[in-house]
Amino acid sequence: MPSHLFADRPAQPPEPGSVDALISQTRRLRGEVDAVRRDTVVDDDDAQGRWQRALCDLAVHHLDDLREHLGQLKEGLPPVPEPEVFPQAAPEAAPEAQTRVGSAEWNLLTDEVSWSDELFQIFGRSPEAGALPLDELGSTLFSEDQPLLTAWVTACLVDGKPIDGEFRIVRADGRVRTLHMRGEPVLDSDGCAASMWAVLRDVSELRRSQRAVRESRDSLQRQREIAQTEHRLAVELQEAVLPPWRGSLRFPHSDAGSLDVAAHYLPSATSALIGGDWYDALKLPDGSSMLTVGDLTGHGVTATSGMAMMLGALRGMAMAGIAPGPLMGWLNQLLETSVQPALGSAVCCSYDPARRVLTWAQAGHPAPLLFRRGSGRALAPPEGILLGATSGASYGQAEERLEVGDLLVLHTDGLTPRSIEFSRADGTERLLALAPRLSAARSAQDCVRLVVEEFGEVEREDDACVLVARVGG
Repeated sequence: MPSHLFADRPAQPPEPGSVDALISQTRRLRGEVDAVRRDTVVDDDDAQGRWQRALCDLAVHHLDDLREHLGQLKEGLPPVPEPEVFPQAAPEAAPEAQTRVGSAEWNLLTDEVSWSDELFQIFGRSPEAGALPLDELGSTLFSEDQPLLTAWVTACLVDGKPIDGEFRIVRADGRVRTLHMRGEPVLDSDGCAASMWAVLRDVSELRRSQRAVRESRDSLQRQREIAQTEHRLAVELQEAVLPPWRGSLRFPHSDAGSLDVAAHYLPSATSALIGGDWYDALKLPDGSSMLTVGDLTGHGVTATSGMAMMLGALRGMAMAGIAPGPLMGWLNQLLETSVQPALGSAVCCSYDPARRVLTWAQAGHPAPLLFRRGSGRALAPPEGILLGATSGASYGQAEERLEVGDLLVLHTDGLTPRSIEFSRADGTERLLALAPRLSAARSAQDCVRLVVEEFGEVEREDDACVLVARVGG
């Protein structure tokens, strides 16, 4: 029923061709949006995907409403003469949709009520039961919505204000629907309200889709805030735990058998993924030096807190004089009994400057690389499995006598990312190929810069650490 303020003002219908074109455009756009919706894969933990899917559902509901409105508009148009053209394929039938829009008119002079068939369907009321008078319409509403409708109708009939609002009804079958009502008074020649017309639209599915969009958007925002907070905590914890020294570190301070040490942390391509990688170099009470790098599985606060626990225990046991092999066994037992179970890999070296002997152990970790006089090789690893993999694991030790000018490179797995094209061995070969350049470097810090230049631009999925130690004279 057309909107009007005066009963004697006719409405001008739109051109039939323009309505057909709009229906075709709406049908085509609906199909494209529906295709995007089907292609959206949603996991239970994927807030971003749920939000995108909810937006697609909302768009589909809007387009379904638009197509139905245009269809009703077309049905009210005068018949169009058939043009003399070649026959074309029949347009695709629109899928059956639930009725969403109905109209009504209440005559205030005769008490006559006129409802469209669609409005009976919306209210779940049979035409035989008859249309509801205006003063009985509120009986179908939620109790808290009834005063609202009363105020709207009063303002419409007394003050001539149009109605534009929503309320909830309870149908005879118990189903709750949300309706949007637009109405105006029809005035007689004296300017008094003679009747009131209204168009009522069932917006239940639309509001449900909008609510899903809001909830999924809020959930996504909360996840982002949590992720940002966890990332900040992980960064702060990592900075607090990793060694405070930057640049080169030299110890013992005497020239005989001294070590020039430098290290660097390389973040992942996705800076939000803070892992459990560590490095450290420590002078021990007996005059020896401890070198270590390692990695715990996982990312975020859990990984960095686990790394803090492991590195703290490693430092304490090294200061107590526990050798690398037994030390790995204790770390394995510590990881087994931790609240957050995880796997870890590590290498721990003890360097005696008086004898220039390196004693080391590993737990499922890449072996240290030894560079001497322009060539390099990986040290033969002693026995050792991943930390936390099995209870009571034993870890062997190996010794290597070093010479003045020797260079040791310790690194975590993430430095040389593995993929279908590149294995761990390929990454090791790339490091060993740097032997001439590393041997020509003047300091451990220069060596670290060379390694970072070679591997720092890689789109790594995980973070990494590299530690370089050069034996002095």
